[in-house]
Amino acid sequence: MKKKELQNLLEELQSQVAFQDDALHALQSALANQQQDLLTLQRQLTLLKQRQDEQAQQAEEGATTPSQEAPPHY
Repeated sequence: MKKKELQNLLEELQSQVAFQDDALHALQSALANQQQDLLTLQRQLTLLKQRQDEQAQQAEEGATTPSQEAPPHY
């Protein structure tokens, strides 16, 4: 191979590495964002489960919730 061909090949490889590096950073950023979203959803799910458990316990004890109470009559 001639020196010019090797130079072109080297430049092409460097370009590919730079592109892959950028793609890797973009994927890492997307993964970090998804992880944060997942943690938020898990916390929300935990809170909803706690509320459901509390409401189920109140229903077993015969307690009424505001949605179960009869509306006031005028």
